[in-house]
Amino acid sequence: MKPTLNSLIISAALCLHLHATARTSADYTIPADTVDSGGCRTTSALYTNDGSAALVAGISTTPDQTVMKSGYVAQLTDVTGITLSAPQSTVVEGTTIQIEAFEVLDDNSLALVAPQSVTWSVLSGPLASVSTSGLATAATVYQDTAATMHASHLSFQASFALTVLNTGTDDYGSYAADGLPDAWQVQYFGANNPNAGPNVDADGTGQNNRFKWIAGLNPIDGSRFLTTVLPLPGQPSKMRLSFSPVVAGRTYTVEYNDAPLSGAWHALTGFSQADNGITRTVTDNTATGTHRFYRVAIGMP
Repeated sequence: MKPTLNSLIISAALCLHLHATARTSADYTIPADTVDSGGCRTTSALYTNDGSAALVAGISTTPDQTVMKSGYVAQLTDVTGITLSAPQSTVVEGTTIQIEAFEVLDDNSLALVAPQSVTWSVLSGPLASVSTSGLATAATVYQDTAATMHASHLSFQASFALTVLNTGTDDYGSYAADGLPDAWQVQYFGANNPNAGPNVDADGTGQNNRFKWIAGLNPIDGSRFLTTVLPLPGQPSKMRLSFSPVVAGRTYTVEYNDAPLSGAWHALTGFSQADNGITRTVTDNTATGTHRFYRVAIGMP
């Protein structure tokens, strides 16, 4: 039977619905494809899509660890673990850093976890606290110190290593703002020891901790800075001053005063000096007065 005009129009309409046109956006382009019983593959620079028809599912992938299982109400994945992430692996003492948790899925993709569903804790190191949202607060340190965050979610555990950076030299615990470097005090006295105070003579030498630090001495082993002054036999206009120990990183200036009760101290001039190990000997070649007093000013760069 010869087809009628109406049947030809219906057939043409069916053909139009079987063919799609190209779809584009700022991020992708899907070329025109044809829907059939087996589905088609469409590709771009960013992804590959295996389409399908009827009840056959397809898979879409991108290079960024994202897998879409088309044709299902939701992606079907299993959680295989968790991992932690932060903007960087360092945090300045006294500041905060945000830690985030991700589920590791069985297709190697990652899914951000709501922080309130994670149990956060400090595993080790100078982290003062961590909030329920994963915001970690670094404690004050006396040197750069390692710390570790811990998180648990579902039945999985993960940790994240941080380094707490020391930015202040005199702000640690009970040693804060006492004029001595925290690291030096902790080195010899440990943390928060009252014997580390600047005015304490910890080893009974008559020289306190502040002087020991400036002189480069061990404050707990009984070492002292020693000076001796002797005339040169047969040379009444010369005096010899010896002092020790001479330590690297320090400067030593011999000063004199002929009237210590009322006069000023002056840097010695017209002298000669020689070192023998940690002992320095300075010879004053202008000691012509009846009395002359000496002292050694120790400086640090």
